[in-house]
Amino acid sequence: MQASSAISEKTTSGSWGGGEKPLVAGYGKLMMWWFIVSDALTFSGFLVAYGFSRFKNIDSWPIADEVFTHFPFLHGVDAPMYYVALMTFILIFSSVTMVLAVDAGHHNNKNRVAFYMLLTIIGGAVFVGSQAWEWKNFIKGEYGAVELQTGKILQFYDLEKNKRIPIDEFAVSLTQERLTHEDNVGLWYVEESKLPEITLDEVLEGFNRNPNITVRLEAIDEKGKKIILNREEAESTISSATRVVKGANLYRNEYGNPLFADFFFFITGFHGFHVFSGVIINIIIFINVLLGTYEKRGHYDMVEKVGLYWHFVDLVWVFVFTFFYLV
Repeated sequence: MQASSAISEKTTSGSWGGGEKPLVAGYGKLMMWWFIVSDALTFSGFLVAYGFSRFKNIDSWPIADEVFTHFPFLHGVDAPMYYVALMTFILIFSSVTMVLAVDAGHHNNKNRVAFYMLLTIIGGAVFVGSQAWEWKNFIKGEYGAVELQTGKILQFYDLEKNKRIPIDEFAVSLTQERLTHEDNVGLWYVEESKLPEITLDEVLEGFNRNPNITVRLEAIDEKGKKIILNREEAESTISSATRVVKGANLYRNEYGNPLFADFFFFITGFHGFHVFSGVIINIIIFINVLLGTYEKRGHYDMVEKVGLYWHFVDLVWVFVFTFFYLV
């Protein structure tokens, strides 16, 4: 009876409830570590698949400095990677505020825990909003391109200005009435959600009228630069163009290989979902802190548990940032 009473007392006295605590960690914290390890393996698989796809299509892979050049309120200003770097700083800084919140919890300082949790929530929300803004610009596109019968992309290049040029600047507006392809209108195997803003004929007409414009292939030379064709080669190559491509989606990508857009949407979207989930969880914990829930319990273990998740999300972004934007 005495042994049974001792076991019962030992089981109910701690948050683990299963005898000696493995690694001096409670059940909740241990399960959070299991989740982090399994999620890390998932992200690792995604990034490895991205790496293999990029290696296989290295000659047509988009150059990150030419894709992520937008910055809020600086339209037309070439700012490669600036906004992505700012997003990364904000997310890492939110990890610092989470550390301070956990430290304040160890000292049972309710006000400091609430303050630093609030800063963490704001940082996470700003990051999610920034990622949504980046998606919008990526989907909308900036320059436009044309697609060949082979599926390759041709981008337009101004030889006089020595830079890439948007199709909006040279396309000629042609007055022509055209209906959206539907089942009963046009070709039975072609469907369109809406008419393109600029037609292929308008782009070709503008190209023919401007001899200083040539095309740039999606292929990369040995120096890591996109291959620029001379005017004669450009005229021959563009003759097989089939459609105008503006922006990026799961099927076409004005920046180059469509696989880049597929991986970008999937991996950054998956990570963004983690950050968004983390913000929601942090809001719940923040409300509980304000209500004094953890102060009544005498510990802030829940803050430390969500802190582990938040640090994991920040660490994953470092790898995503490296793979997509730096390498």
